[in-house]
Amino acid sequence: MTDILRSCLARLPLIAILRGMKPEEAPWVLETLLATGFQIIEVPLNSPRRFESLAYFVRHAGPDILIGAGTVLSEAEADEVAATGARLMIAPNCAPPVIAAAKARGLITLPGVATPTEAFTALAAGADGLKMFPGELLPPTAVKAWRAVLPKDTLLIPTGGVTPDNIAAYRAAGADGFGIGSALYKPGTSREELAQRAAAFVSALR
Repeated sequence: MTDILRSCLARLPLIAILRGMKPEEAPWVLETLLATGFQIIEVPLNSPRRFESLAYFVRHAGPDILIGAGTVLSEAEADEVAATGARLMIAPNCAPPVIAAAKARGLITLPGVATPTEAFTALAAGADGLKMFPGELLPPTAVKAWRAVLPKDTLLIPTGGVTPDNIAAYRAAGADGFGIGSALYKPGTSREELAQRAAAFVSALR
């Protein structure tokens, strides 16, 4: 399953985090993100009717697009995510029982970690990659330092505080991908705004 994640990140190393999105917005949000080249889409579970949105994306995104849920905090939520057909579980924290439950259900896991100790704990629990969170507190220098001690093939994905202006520095330090939240989408964002912001991130990478 990690191969799917790595393949998507290789095509475009951005995860669209759609916190607060309503299911009614899902069609135009999906169309806009796919048109811009996004390969990984996250629906945080603290969004309205989140499982409706997840199920829509799973049905309409296509098999090559990785759909996942964020802010997954319990084993029961991991069950519900898997039931939608989503393939990715993202969390803001490192909870080994939740990681294990998600892995048992065939989900790719990206738990949130803020220290090397949490990073090693998550990997030992079976994490497929690490969400470095919050990114505002983990600048490119932290990515470089973690790279020196973690297994060389560890996927590092800073999330929070990543902008088109600092993404190059993160890449140079060894980041494999980026979780993009309110800098891309927040409640009230229009289709035009989403397209412009998505294009700015893609342009910054290329």
